[in-house]
Amino acid sequence: MKNTRNRPGRPDVMKVLADARPDALDPSLLVDPTRQREDLARIVDEAPDGRVTRFLAARRRSGFRPLGAVALAAVAASAVAVTTLDWREPADRPAAQPRSSAATELPGAGEDVHVDGHLELLSAAEQAANSADQGTYWQTTTRSENVDVAGEQGRLFAVRSTSTSEWSVGVRPGTGSLMVSGLDSLTEPRTTADKARWRAAGSPGTVRVEVAKKAGTGVIGYPMGTGRPMVMKTNLNDKIYAVGPRNVSYKDLRALPSTSGELRSYLERAYATDNGAESGTSGRSAWMLRQAADLVTMPVKPAVRAAAYRVMADLPGVRVTGRVSDPLGREGVGVDFPVAYPTPLGTTRERLVVDPSTGAMLSDQVVLVKASARAKEAGLDAGTTVNYEATTRMNWGERQIAVPKNARS
Repeated sequence: MKNTRNRPGRPDVMKVLADARPDALDPSLLVDPTRQREDLARIVDEAPDGRVTRFLAARRRSGFRPLGAVALAAVAASAVAVTTLDWREPADRPAAQPRSSAATELPGAGEDVHVDGHLELLSAAEQAANSADQGTYWQTTTRSENVDVAGEQGRLFAVRSTSTSEWSVGVRPGTGSLMVSGLDSLTEPRTTADKARWRAAGSPGTVRVEVAKKAGTGVIGYPMGTGRPMVMKTNLNDKIYAVGPRNVSYKDLRALPSTSGELRSYLERAYATDNGAESGTSGRSAWMLRQAADLVTMPVKPAVRAAAYRVMADLPGVRVTGRVSDPLGREGVGVDFPVAYPTPLGTTRERLVVDPSTGAMLSDQVVLVKASARAKEAGLDAGTTVNYEATTRMNWGERQIAVPKNARS
C-alpha cells in the first residue's frame, strides 16, 4: 500500500475515510461489524470484476455532447452530433466477440487499483459538499475535440474538430435554458503529416469520414475550416435535464437523496425502468457511473454532488486509476468505465477525470485501447484520445449568456 499520510498535497487517509466514506460504511448505520470491514476493504482495494455484459452507453444515445447532460429527448432530436462512437454495441458483449484484454484495457489500466485513487475520489466528494448552493442560472463552459479518419485507403489522414460550448440552465420561474455550441469551431488536419496528406488529396473543402450506424457503418462529410455557432433552447417547460429515463425539473433535482445509499437506490430504480439499460454487473455499473457523473455537473445540492462521487467510488468493476492528466493538462483522478466499445477507429473506453482538491469534474474522454487498421494508417495508436469534453467553468450566474450575432438556430 502506498504511504499517503506524509505526502504533501494528498488527503490524510484516516480523515478522508472518516469524513468522506460512503454512508453504507458508517458504523452508526451498520449492525454487522464483519460486513463493515469487508465493505471497507472492497471499496479501497477492489480490482475490476471482469464480468461482462451487453450495454449501450447512455451518453451515446444523446445528440448533445456537454459533459453533464443526458439531453432531453425533444432537444436531442433537433441536435445532430454524429461521431464515430454512435450506435455501436460494446466490445465486452459476450455474444458478439471474445473478450480481449488488449482490446478492453486502457494503457496501464491492467495494474492493481491503488488505494490513493479511491481515497482521492472520496476527497472529491468531501470538497463537492462545500460548493456553492443556489443561483439563477447554472452555467458551464466546455472545450471539446473529436478525431476522425478521412481519405481513401492508402491515403488516409486524421482530422480533428474543436469547439467551445456554453450552456446556461435557468432554474428560477420565468427563466429559460440556452446552449451556444460551436464557438470558435474548427475542423483541420490533426498533425503536420496529416496536413500534407490532405493537400496531396487536393485540399478538399469537405472530407468524408466513416461513422458507426445502428446497422453497420456509413459515411458523412465534414466541412473543413471554421464554422458558425449554433444556439438552441434546451428546456422543455420546467424540465431542464434528464436523470436516467426521466425528464426532471429543478425542483426534482433539489429533491434527490443526499446520502450515497439512498442515491444509489434511486439510481438503481431508474436503471430498472430504463428500457435501454442492459442487465449484468458491468452494464449496470457503467449506467450508474454515467448517471452519477452527470449529476455531479448538474445544479444539485452540494450534498447530492458529494453522494454521487461516493456512489462512483463504490461501483463494482469501475477503475479508479490514481493521478492522470486530462486533455488540457490538468491533473486529477482517472475513473475508467467498465465496458469498451468498437468503433471504426478501433476499440475505445471512456474515462472521467476528477479534481479531488476541488471536487470538480474536469473532463470526459474516449481513449483508443486498440486501434483499427484504418486508424493506424492515419497515425492513431492505442492511448490516443479520440474524443473529449473538458469543463473549464461550472458555476452559478445571475445573467443569461450572450448569443453571438452570427449564431444559427
